[in-house]
Amino acid sequence: MNTQLKKGLLDICVLAELERKESYGYAIINDLAPLIEVSESTLYPILKRLLAKKAITTKSKIHNNRFRKYYQITDVGRQEIADFVGEWGQVEKIIGFIKGAEIDE
Repeated sequence: MNTQLKKGLLDICVLAELERKESYGYAIINDLAPLIEVSESTLYPILKRLLAKKAITTKSKIHNNRFRKYYQITDVGRQEIADFVGEWGQVEKIIGFIKGAEIDE
C-alpha cells in the first residue's frame, strides 16, 4: 500500500481500535495486524501525534509489577472518526474516477 495513503489511514485505524476499548501499544499492533501492518516504530509516533491533538489520553496501570501505558479515545478523537466517515463519499468518488467513472457535477 502507498505509504502516504497508509499513513493517513493508520491514525483513523488506531482511533477506531481505541473507540472499541482502551489499550496499550503492543496490543494495538496485534489487534490491527489482521487489517494493516503496524510496527512499533510506526505506532508510537502516531500515538504521540494523537496525544498532542488531544484525540487520545493515557493512564498508567501496573501489569506484572511494571507500569503499562493505556490509551483511551477522547471526544476529539471520536470527532476525527466522524469527520473521516463523513468525507468517505468524496473518497469513493475519487476511487471511482481512478477506475474510469465519469465525474459527476
